[in-house]
Amino acid sequence: MNRTDRLFALLLELRGGGWTPAEDLARTFGVSVRTVYRDMLALGEAGVPLVSLPGKGYRLLEGYFLPPLHLTVEEAVMLTLGGDAVRGAFDAEYAQALTSALRKLEAALPEGKRVEVVELRRHLRVIPPNESGDAETLRRLRAAVLGRRAVAFAYHKPDAPVETREVYPLSLIHLNGVWLLGAFDPARGARRTFRLTRMAEVRLLPQTFELDPRWRAGPAPERERRGVRVRLQFPDELRRAVRERPHFFQTAAQDVAGGFEVTLQVRDLRDVLAWVLSWGAGVQVLEPPELREQVREEARRMLLT
Repeated sequence: MNRTDRLFALLLELRGGGWTPAEDLARTFGVSVRTVYRDMLALGEAGVPLVSLPGKGYRLLEGYFLPPLHLTVEEAVMLTLGGDAVRGAFDAEYAQALTSALRKLEAALPEGKRVEVVELRRHLRVIPPNESGDAETLRRLRAAVLGRRAVAFAYHKPDAPVETREVYPLSLIHLNGVWLLGAFDPARGARRTFRLTRMAEVRLLPQTFELDPRWRAGPAPERERRGVRVRLQFPDELRRAVRERPHFFQTAAQDVAGGFEVTLQVRDLRDVLAWVLSWGAGVQVLEPPELREQVREEARRMLLT
């Protein structure tokens, strides 16, 4: 943060009301206490009415305010709740930036609205599912996406040998609480999606790449060749539970006579086997027959262990 931005941020911080010690400001902005003293002196010389008191810190003179943000209470609440919802998905660097941004937003609101927003946030919480994965991996992939650097990594798919992949990272996607890397795989000549928690030994390669307009940066299920259709039926008593815990590749769900039917599109039956087994005798495999046989075989192996 340059000094001009920091001076403005200091104003927003002090506008929150009450006394703020110089030591707290130094920790908030990652500077020394001496730098805070110099910044406060600069604000005073610029005409900002600051009040300081030994042992208590600084505050703005009563009645001084910055031009307010013209947001409704509902708009401000949604912005702050949205920040809360994504904070846990990012590494510490971005989470700290978000905390700072939300603090500035609240401080810039008119007094009446700020009190109402704070009160509403006490009673509203958004806690999304979170599988943030390794923070260092996330940082490296973010640098690769922004710098258009190729990456190499070991990929651990369930019930499959570990693969070494070298790809061109295009985007990072946080979907249903899971971080995904959207990338172009030059060895396969196609776009692929990788789950960050399955990636290990991620390395940035010296090779760079230029974006090709034919590549898709976002999720593209139709390009993933999920050509295997799976149909499952559950009894009425499991309908609510299945709705609460859908599979990642689920494409449809409907009520049927005597139960609840779910349709999935997968690349490989291994993608859905563990989820099917988790329902025990409460699930019936309608199709394909190969999945029914895999479930039977897995049950047999479980009985023998």
